[in-house]
Amino acid sequence: MTSTGSGGRARTGRTRAGAAAARARLRMRGPGPAAERPAPPARPPAGPSAPVSMRGGPAAPFPRGAAVEAESVGEHTQGSLFDMVKVAIAMLDAAGRVVLWSPAAEELLGWPSELLVGRGIDELLADDQRLVARAREAIAAALRTGSWLGLTGLRHRRGPRVRVEARISVLVDGHGTPFLLVALAEAGTVRAVERDLAVRDALFEQSALGIAVLDTELRYTAVNQTLAEMNGVSASAHVGRTTGETLPDRAADEISVIQRQVLATGEPVIDVTLTAPVTARPGGYRSISYGRLTDRAGRVLGISGTVMDVTERYRAVAKVEHARRRLALLNEFGSRIGDLLDAGRIAQELAGAAVPRLADFAAVILLQAVAHGDDLLGHGHDRHTALLQLGVAAARDGADVEVMLRRGARVSFAEESCYGRVLRTGVPELLSGAEELAQAADPGDPRTRAALALGVHSVLVVPLRARGIVIGLLVLSRAGRREAFDRDDLAFSVELADRAGSSLDNARLYVRERTAALTLQRTLLPQQVPQPTGVEVAYRYVPGSSGTEVGGDWFDVIPLPGDRTALVVGDVMGHGLRAAATMGRLRTAVRVLAGLDLPPAVLLRHVHELADDLAQGPDEALLATCVYAVYDPAAGRLTVAKAGHIPPVLVSPSRPGPARTGGPLPGGRGQVLELPSGAPLGVGGVPFEAVELQVPEGSVLALCTDGLVESRDKDLDVGLGRLQAVLEKPHPSLQHACEAVLDTMEQGREPDDVALLLARLGHGAEGAQVLGWTLPAEPTAVSRARRLVRGALREWGVAELGDTAELLVSELVTNAVRYASAPIGVRLTLGGVLLVEVSDPLPDPPRERHAADGDEGGRGLELVHRLALRWGSRAEGMGKVVWFEQELPGKEADRE
Repeated sequence: MTSTGSGGRARTGRTRAGAAAARARLRMRGPGPAAERPAPPARPPAGPSAPVSMRGGPAAPFPRGAAVEAESVGEHTQGSLFDMVKVAIAMLDAAGRVVLWSPAAEELLGWPSELLVGRGIDELLADDQRLVARAREAIAAALRTGSWLGLTGLRHRRGPRVRVEARISVLVDGHGTPFLLVALAEAGTVRAVERDLAVRDALFEQSALGIAVLDTELRYTAVNQTLAEMNGVSASAHVGRTTGETLPDRAADEISVIQRQVLATGEPVIDVTLTAPVTARPGGYRSISYGRLTDRAGRVLGISGTVMDVTERYRAVAKVEHARRRLALLNEFGSRIGDLLDAGRIAQELAGAAVPRLADFAAVILLQAVAHGDDLLGHGHDRHTALLQLGVAAARDGADVEVMLRRGARVSFAEESCYGRVLRTGVPELLSGAEELAQAADPGDPRTRAALALGVHSVLVVPLRARGIVIGLLVLSRAGRREAFDRDDLAFSVELADRAGSSLDNARLYVRERTAALTLQRTLLPQQVPQPTGVEVAYRYVPGSSGTEVGGDWFDVIPLPGDRTALVVGDVMGHGLRAAATMGRLRTAVRVLAGLDLPPAVLLRHVHELADDLAQGPDEALLATCVYAVYDPAAGRLTVAKAGHIPPVLVSPSRPGPARTGGPLPGGRGQVLELPSGAPLGVGGVPFEAVELQVPEGSVLALCTDGLVESRDKDLDVGLGRLQAVLEKPHPSLQHACEAVLDTMEQGREPDDVALLLARLGHGAEGAQVLGWTLPAEPTAVSRARRLVRGALREWGVAELGDTAELLVSELVTNAVRYASAPIGVRLTLGGVLLVEVSDPLPDPPRERHAADGDEGGRGLELVHRLALRWGSRAEGMGKVVWFEQELPGKEADRE
C-alpha cells in the first residue's frame, strides 16, 4: 500500500488474500518489545527497485540517501525519537471496522487486537455520541479528500480518556477497495516535541549568535543566517563544506583544530576569542564555543558551535587593559623617581620609562637652571635659553641614534619652531608625517636629518612644568611600522610629564638648598688651617649624602702661646641648616675660650655652661660631642679631654727620630686612648677630666667624628680598629694617610658627615733655644732671675732685649715671691720670638688692675701689658704659668 494525498487513490498488485495474510502477521505478538515492530522485509533482489506508483502521478524510484545507505535496513536501535513519540497504527475499512490493530495501539489504549479486529470504531467511543459523530465525519472527510488530521479523545480500556492526535490516510488495494490507515500519537507528547522544535527553530533562525551544526566529517549540515552574515558566505554555500573550504586558511586552521579536538575528546570548548576572518568586518574578534552532539543512544552525530561577535567587548577590555598598563606605568615611574633628588637621574628614568612601551625614541631636555639648582626665570624662553639634553632612550642603536640622542648635549631651538612654541606657551603639540617633522625644526639640524633617516613619522612634544613654569621638554618619537600617536597618547604623555616636572623641580630646589647648606657649613669651618710650630696637620671633611641634611661636624686647629697647639673635633647632633649654624656658634665659643689658654677640661666645662645660649632654639637643647687636645712640642706633652666623643687614636712611630714636615710616615704601633668619657655638651651630670701623655716625637694623633667609624651592623670598636690598622701602616705623607683612612669607609654606612684631623707631633721648631731655672720663693730670687735672663740673652746674641726682658721678669717673679711659698720656675725660649714663662704653684691667675697716682704698687702687669708683644697666663698642673713674648730685633722693621 502507498499513502495518497487528498482526493487521490493508488492501486497495488496486492490481493485480498494478501491483505488477510498481512492482517494475520500484524496480529502476531512476540514475547518482547521487538514484537511491536513489524519484521523487516526480505532483501529485494538485485536490480532496480520495483516502482511504486503515487496516486495521480507517474511511478518514481525511492530516493537513496546517505543515511539509508549508511545503516542496514532493520537494524535495531534504541534511544531514537520513536521511543519518545510512540505512534500507534490501526487500519480500518471504509465502514469504520478495525482491520489491523498494532501492539503500539494496544499499549496506548489498552485494547488488544483480538477484541477490536472486525469491530467498529464506534465501540471505542460508545460512551460519547458526540465523538462518534465526529469520528464518522473524519472518516467521511478522509474518504472524500484522501486524508484527515485532528485531535480527539479515545477511551482507554481501563476508563480514562486519552487525548491523541490522529492522522487518517486513505489506502486502496489492487481491486480498488479503500482502507483507512490511522496513525495515533499522544497529543501531549506531540505538542511537547512540536514546542521543542519551534524553540529550536526560533533559536536557530532568530538568535543573535551564529549557530552551526557539523557532521562527523566536520562538514556543515546547517548554519543560521547570523553566522552566514558573519562569515560573509551564504548559508547554502556552507552546507556540505568544511570550515577550511569556507573560511580563509589562517582563520580556518585555528577553528579546525578546535573542532577536531572537540569531536575526538567530547570536551567542550567555551568562549575562545579569535580574530575574525578577513571576509568579515576587518579588525573584529569572535568568541567561539563548540560541543559534541550525540543522540539518545549515545552515538556521535557531529558537533555544534556558536559564534559571537565580541569586537566591542574585546575592544572595551583592550581599552581597560590599555588604561591599566598606562596606570601601572605611571605608578612604576612614580615609585622609581619618588626618592630621587638628582635632575639627571630623573630625566633618564623618564626617558627609560617611555621606551619602548610608549615610544621608540625619547629625549628629556631641561633648562640648565634645573640641572644646576639655579632660580627659574620669570620671563619666557627664547633661542638664547640654555637647554641640556639630560635623558635619552632608544629602542635600537646606531650612528643616527647617537646624533639625535646624545646625553648631556646642549640644545637650542628657534623661537618660531614647534619646540620653541611649546617652551614659550606650555601647550603640547603632536606632529605627524615627515613634512611636519621637517617644518618643526631647522631642516639643516643634524638631529632632524637623523630622525628622518631613522624613519620617525610621529612626534609628541610635551612641556615639563612646575608651578606653571615650563622647565623643559619631553620629546617622544615613533618610527617604522608602529602606529602614529593619537590624542590618548598625548593626554597620557602630559600626565607623565607633569609627574616628572614636580620631581624635577624638587630636585632643583634640593640642589639649591644643598648648595646653600654646604656653603654655610664650609663658611663656618676653618678657611685656612695653620701649620703651628712642632705640629704637621692634615684634614678632610666629607659632607653627608642625604641632600640638604648636612651635619654639624667640625674641626679646628688653634695656635696657643708657647708654640702649643689646640686640636679640636666636634659633632652637633642633628642635620640641616640649624645644625650647621649651631656648629658655627659652638666653634666660635671654643676658639674664644681657647684664646684664654684654659686647660682642656676647664674649657669643655665652660662650653657646657654656654649650652643654653648655643642651642638651636629656646625649645631645643644643645646636644654635641667634642674632643679637645693641647700639644706642647717643647715638653712633648699631650693633654686630652672629651665630652661624649669617640676616643682619639695615637700611633707611636716604629723608628724614633725627628719628625720632618711633609716627610713619609714610617708606621708604628697604635692605640685607642682610654679617656674619661664625659657627658655630651648640653647634658651635664658628668665632670670633664683631662689625661696627660708624654708622646714620642713623630707620633700621629687622629681625631674624627662618628661618621667615619660607625656603621649600622658593626660595633664602634670595629671602626676604630680599622682606623688604627690604616695608620699603623707606612704612608708617603700625612695627606696620603688621610686619603687611605677615607678609603676604608663602608659603602652602606649612614649618610653622615665625616670630619678627620691627623696631626704629626714634633718637638718644636728647628734651632729653637730653651733655658730654664728653678728659683726659691725668696726676695733674692728677683735679682737672680734678672742676672740669669741678662746672661742668656747676651749668650744668644740678643742683648738688646735685655733691659725690657729683665724689667718684665722682675715684675712677674716679684708677684710670685709675694704670693707663693713654693719654688718658682723661669723658662726662656728663643725661636721666632722671645718667650719668657714664669710659673708658680698658685692656681689663681693674675689680675691686671689700674693703679692710682698715689699707689706704690699694682703697676707690674700694666707694664707687662704695655711693653710685651703678647702676654697671658694658663693653668699648669696645680699652679699657673704667666708668660710674655718679645719681638726679636729687626722683626719690627720687617713688619713695618
